Amino acid sequence: MSWVVSTQPQTVSTFNAAADWSSGICDCCQDMNQCCFAFWCFPCFACKTSKDFGQCLCLPLLDVFGCFIHPITMSMRVSMRHVYGIRGSLCDDCLCSTFCVSCVWCQMATEIKKRQIPTMLSDIISSR
Repeated sequence: MSWVVSTQPQTVSTFNAAADWSSGICDCCQDMNQCCFAFWCFPCFACKTSKDFGQCLCLPLLDVFGCFIHPITMSMRVSMRHVYGIRGSLCDDCLCSTFCVSCVWCQMATEIKKRQIPTMLSDIISSR
C-alpha cells in the first residue's frame, strides 16, 4: 500500500511582521525570579522553558552531547524566531547559543511569557 501526498504541510506563523526579541540577550536580570531559577537550577529551567514552548520536557538535556556548540539551545532559538517572526540570523543564533547559553534560555522564557495571549471571553464581551 502506498500513500500519495497531495499537499505538503505549511509552517504556521502567529505574527506576520518581522519583529525583534522583546528583551535583549543580557536582560536576564529584569525578571529576578526567572534569573535566580536559571542561575541556581539551569537544567530544570531549560526543561520548563522547553515545555512552555510546546516541546519535549527533557529535550534540553540532550545539549550535554554537544561539545562546544549547544545544538538544542540553538535549534530552540531558531524555532522560536520562526514561530514568532523575530528578525535574526543563524549566525547570531549560533554565537549566542555557544557563548551565552543561560542568557539565551532566559531570553526565550521572557519571549514566551510576553507572547502568550490570554484567552478571556469576558474581556472580548466587555469591549463591545
